[in-house]
Amino acid sequence: MKRNIVIAVVTAAALVGGGTATALAVAGDDDDSTSVTRTDDDRDDRGEDRSDDRDGDDDDGAVRAAAPGGVTAAEAITAALKHTPGTAVSAELDDGSWEVDVLAEGDTWHTVRIAPDSGKVLGAQKDDEDDAAEVRAALKGASVTAEDAAKAAAAKGTVVSVDLDDDGGDKGWEAETRASGGDARDWNVDLKTASVTPDRDDD
Repeated sequence: MKRNIVIAVVTAAALVGGGTATALAVAGDDDDSTSVTRTDDDRDDRGEDRSDDRDGDDDDGAVRAAAPGGVTAAEAITAALKHTPGTAVSAELDDGSWEVDVLAEGDTWHTVRIAPDSGKVLGAQKDDEDDAAEVRAALKGASVTAEDAAKAAAAKGTVVSVDLDDDGGDKGWEAETRASGGDARDWNVDLKTASVTPDRDDD
């Protein structure tokens, strides 16, 4: 029995979104044919950061923050304080959003969630915290805010968290950054000078 197999490759140059399509037609003796079309719309994304495939609770959010147009830690803090005035004490990229802790007037704590791609406020809630006195004492005389600390630490990588360390004698801001390769580093940011130094406990 004689079989004829015809393979035709058709490339469409003007598809919406600039994708490509490949069609395969296989014909047998009874002229039945099967057509398979594959669309590839991601070919222009080769240069984008694909590190979001790595394991880690906050990796997806970190990639969005590092991507063009992403909201940085400093910008998230600014947006949170615009919504809920007070003193930002921490900011963390967690569960797909920035969570900024704000100590407002009357020692009331609020957690404000910020979208990492648009900077919009996703929600806010009051928290039951009782360490307002310690925080205010640690920040007394400080000239570097959480936003300032985030900007300073950004020189070391993508900032995914900033937190006030109010324990012990070495009070200051703690920041975690992610490098383009995904490596995490911890840093200390001085409350008065904004100088950034490696955290002594960071491996």
